[in-house]
Amino acid sequence: MSALLEVDKVEAGYGAVQVLWGCDMVVNKGETVLLLGVNGAGKTTLLRTLVGLQPCRGGAIRLAGEDVTGLGPDARIRRGMAYMSELGVFPTLSIAENLRLGAYGASNAEARRRAEAMYQMFPALAQKRRSAAGSLSGGQRKMLGLAKALMSGAEMIFMDEPSSGLAPVFVTQVIETLKGVIGGGTSLLIAEQNIAFLELADRGYLMDHGKMAVSGTRAELESSDAVRRAYFGVGAEG
Repeated sequence: MSALLEVDKVEAGYGAVQVLWGCDMVVNKGETVLLLGVNGAGKTTLLRTLVGLQPCRGGAIRLAGEDVTGLGPDARIRRGMAYMSELGVFPTLSIAENLRLGAYGASNAEARRRAEAMYQMFPALAQKRRSAAGSLSGGQRKMLGLAKALMSGAEMIFMDEPSSGLAPVFVTQVIETLKGVIGGGTSLLIAEQNIAFLELADRGYLMDHGKMAVSGTRAELESSDAVRRAYFGVGAEG
């Protein structure tokens, strides 16, 4: 597999506070990678740094072989990145308006084509396309956020905590929705503290205090002592 995203010893922080310490990561073309870690591990800071919303203090970020470390968010979007934040949508705008914003830079005809594809993928959104996004359930908002990111046509989508604020039934719904997206050629980097998302991943990384503590395949992470300690408070014998 060929690398789409390469993260090389990236460092970042806020003011005098250092948050990321020499983070290394690779996401291959068409791959789904989980960035796992408890709250405060540095996952959101890393995603914001990768998409250009947070300055990179050290290291390099490459997309399809091009160094994008010094580029702003707009330039990175034009090169094929999309970011789904925890909030994800504009609640006062309609579903249709949110989707159109996701297709920033596309012609009206192309935006309509992509929107119809999203309505086929997410029938619940099609039924309410003129409704305000704020009227949707939590699970439906996450679907809209994902559809909005897919509307960009990006090769590389970053998802920040898609389970945030959701009841377990809606978390399951989001996971099932993502299964329908995986395998379509888009690369996904999903930052999550919910270990249930591991079932979606080809590979994953465990973040701890701003560093990459463990990396490996899904099976390797499932059997990792570090993951077991972080999530269950036990080692391999526990």
